[in-house]
Amino acid sequence: MRRHVLVVAFAAGALGVTASLAGGAGAAPLDERVIRHRDIAFYAQRAARDPQGAADLAQLAGLLLQRARETGDPRDFRLAEATARRSLARREGRNGKAFLSLASSLLAQHRFAEARAAAETLVARWPEPEGYRALLGEIQLELGDYDAASRTFATLMAARRSLAVAPRLARWAEIRGRPEEARRLLEDARADAWERRDLPREQIAWFQLRVGDLDLRYGRLDDAERVLQDGLEAVPGDARLLAALARVAADRGDWRDVVRYVERAGAGADIATLALAGDAHAALGDSAAASAWYARAERLAAERPEPFNRQWTLFRLEHRRDVRGTRALLEAESRARPDVYGWDLLAWARSLDGDSAGAAEARVQARRMGTLNAALVQHFR
Repeated sequence: MRRHVLVVAFAAGALGVTASLAGGAGAAPLDERVIRHRDIAFYAQRAARDPQGAADLAQLAGLLLQRARETGDPRDFRLAEATARRSLARREGRNGKAFLSLASSLLAQHRFAEARAAAETLVARWPEPEGYRALLGEIQLELGDYDAASRTFATLMAARRSLAVAPRLARWAEIRGRPEEARRLLEDARADAWERRDLPREQIAWFQLRVGDLDLRYGRLDDAERVLQDGLEAVPGDARLLAALARVAADRGDWRDVVRYVERAGAGADIATLALAGDAHAALGDSAAASAWYARAERLAAERPEPFNRQWTLFRLEHRRDVRGTRALLEAESRARPDVYGWDLLAWARSLDGDSAGAAEARVQARRMGTLNAALVQHFR
């Protein structure tokens, strides 16, 4: 089984931002991207005509965030952040929507400390909305502050069926070594999302992705393939679903299918997916094509630099590229973000760098929560 990068659960925080624009999964497809593009232009024009208003900017920030989730374009995450800040500069009171978009866009950019500060302000001012507290809990998980996350999630158990809460509780359950509980939460949320007629289809596909990604991490390849293919029925051509299907094919050793899925993902392919295409060509004996795909992964990392880019550090460790430099980067990151997955990568880097004692110490930290994810152990063979 290959190592898999954990999908970050930042999409659930803005459920309903564009709810009125979408049909349900069984409805006739709407070109939501075209509609969203028009709405972005509409609110941008309204905001430009009202130099004192905050509401139109807050709405615009939410729409930009939604578009960023669809495309993965980091420029839209940055633009959503800047727009939310402009809205808050005009008015902080009665502007939870702008705080939500700010915290969510910072989370998507892996600027976790800033995201936490924004989410803490959001929850302090509006403590009742469950989605706000769930977002804070997710950020606490990302930072590896599991004591704080435990306290936050303890307040959310009664809302476990909420679409904004369930994916975050599932992540918490998985980190604590409870994958079956995580799957029940995600499967219930996926089924609810599939029946909702007020959700953008991108969000319906995202819930399919979460279930499929969990199945994939625990070796349930047939289940993963089924739910991911169902997601493609909701959003044909979704690059995230195609990338996950490429990972399913890789775990089966179906290398030509890997290449086909990655090629279908097109410009939506991320670093891990481009590298996977390189691995497929290497397994098929085409070293030149493999090198070309690896070079594409490297270019994308250079074009889209971001902190805590674990797809990039994983790529370098898997392909033994600048192990010492990668270790140094992971050492620094572990001090700012001591979560189990960061410690796991650091343990591997130390092992590859010949530091067996340091690797053992890092493995203890990686397993301290009882996480059962196979990715935490399989690379030490």
